Amino acid sequence: MNALGGNSRTIMIAAISPADINYEETLSTLRYADRAKQIKTVAIVNEDPTEKLIRELRQENERLKRMLDKGAIDVPIQPGMSEEEIFKLRKKWEEEMYAAMAENDRDLQQMKQSYDDKLKISRQQKGFEWDIGKIEKEKKVRPHFTNLNFDPMLSGKIVHLLKAGENIVGKTDQADIQLLGPSIQERHAIVNYLEHGGVTLEKCQSECRILLNGDPLSARALLSHCDRIMFGTTQLYVFIHPDQMKKTGKKYPDVTYEMAQEEIASKAGISVDDDDQSLDTALLNKDLIEVLPGVEEANAISEELDKKVKFEIMLLSPQWLGKTSGKTEVYVKMRNLETGVEFTWPKEKFLNRMYVMKEMYQNYEAGDEWDVDEDRDPFIEDLDTEVQIGNVQVFLQPLAYMVELKEQLEIVDYKGTEVGIMNIEVIPCTPQGKEYTEHDDMFVDNPNELMGKDLHFMVKLLGCRGLPSRFNDITCKYKVYLDTEDNVTEVISDTSNPDFNHKKIFSFKRVTQSLVEYLKEGYIMIQVWGKQTTRKSALTRAQGKNTKEMFQADLLNNANTLMKGFRMNGRVVDPNKQSIIVELLLMKKQQHRQQQRLENIRRMIDLAETHKKKKLPVSLVKDLYSTTSADVAEELLQKVPTVTDDVDAESSICAVL
Repeated sequence: MNALGGNSRTIMIAAISPADINYEETLSTLRYADRAKQIKTVAIVNEDPTEKLIRELRQENERLKRMLDKGAIDVPIQPGMSEEEIFKLRKKWEEEMYAAMAENDRDLQQMKQSYDDKLKISRQQKGFEWDIGKIEKEKKVRPHFTNLNFDPMLSGKIVHLLKAGENIVGKTDQADIQLLGPSIQERHAIVNYLEHGGVTLEKCQSECRILLNGDPLSARALLSHCDRIMFGTTQLYVFIHPDQMKKTGKKYPDVTYEMAQEEIASKAGISVDDDDQSLDTALLNKDLIEVLPGVEEANAISEELDKKVKFEIMLLSPQWLGKTSGKTEVYVKMRNLETGVEFTWPKEKFLNRMYVMKEMYQNYEAGDEWDVDEDRDPFIEDLDTEVQIGNVQVFLQPLAYMVELKEQLEIVDYKGTEVGIMNIEVIPCTPQGKEYTEHDDMFVDNPNELMGKDLHFMVKLLGCRGLPSRFNDITCKYKVYLDTEDNVTEVISDTSNPDFNHKKIFSFKRVTQSLVEYLKEGYIMIQVWGKQTTRKSALTRAQGKNTKEMFQADLLNNANTLMKGFRMNGRVVDPNKQSIIVELLLMKKQQHRQQQRLENIRRMIDLAETHKKKKLPVSLVKDLYSTTSADVAEELLQKVPTVTDDVDAESSICAVL
């Protein structure tokens, strides 16, 4: 998107598909192309803002000076003004113009001095002038970070040399290493270049996101040559330490962007070992590695812009997608944490929307108008968009023997969780739809007996029960055998127990071997679709919370959900067991403390009796009872023999009987 403005001339070719299954991708592509057409290309000189302001002030002064020299001052003369009044008014305007010129001169001097001072201070802080030749020399001897980019031509183009001592990483202007991007904090990390040559890395705050070699950084770590560091969600760097490289004598591999992303994916549980993988698995992992960084970045942008939307990777089987064959595909689930609605996006749709998200974030960082209309907002999906609630898999083997199927089958979501039930019938029938009964004796011993005959059967979708109440306008879609278009029921609204009473006759003339195999081994995948309504419970929970707080609450909720269903070595673990163990440990600690106090009091009494002390100060007894230190207790006990019975009448005493 950045290349579509400024001084560049761009030609865009948009490839679209006429197929209805690619409707979303086609619509997204056309919208993107339309936005590209609206971009105005204005050629401007690349100029520092300060220098531009200085130039404009100088031009303004020159213009005012020319006007004064020529006497071309437009004075607003009112009708009826005398020559003396006009002269005084002209004089006043000249004085104001001279004052404006003087003010401009002062601003020029101050701005120029400020600019020079800033440049001088910046160079002093960096320790040297940033010329390419100097950097190339310093890279050979000084530890530094160098960037990794998806485009190999752009990798290694950004170099951050470390100065001795503490180096602050963040997006503040005062940072030694200034980074911008989603999830980058004002003070994000501290890189310490130690006297002995070692370099350590630590987070400035607990919420600062840093990955070291694919693992989250939790404590201060000593960096090694070729370590991979991800600051935030997009700033990927490799650490270079020339001295370490020379001392070890090892041959280090060239670190690439793909290698670093594969490492992050591997630590996230995605297998990237190509040796033992099938082609489908390798392609799936490739898609995962492509989408994973985008999901992280999209969540970070959502948090920064307070969009209250969270993205998650989903792996959907071809059966869930309504396909009879194929491979598992990578999708992205978009969840609105405020309204509770969820939408499933194909990889291509998500990546297309990522361009708009990045554009919005860049405008946000630049201080420009960044928000867009709802119809163009990549974080918003129309509530009228249909979503897949669940599937019902209906095997057709009974039909291969001309036996009717009447069942109540479970509707399951993409995770395999039951979300409702469906009453369904698949019944052999006549061409006119008259159902065969047992008296018709249509049963065949072998499905091959159907070969060459006509086959007619009726599919009945009677209704669903127990669907989630947040869905409305429910309908079912399915395909039979070689259908290219969906068979669709009517839409039922305002109920979670819809009755479709859908019937359709399917007729096949001259049954083929392929159809027989389909009946024996195949199935009908019935997809249940609906439209979502906002959840009142979600709105209540989200009230007054920003996106960051919602992310934290969602993480805690997921952790609690996991604990409820947590299994260890195939055994169900009682969630109350952990709290019971903690309570037992606490009780043991309390019991030990009480025993220690009683022992101290007992020793005090023994000492008092040995030294024939009938009275002890309450303060001494109180201090001994309160202390948890054995040394302090011993010191207090040593005071018992020195206590006199002549206790001040005004002081509190404890009598030993």
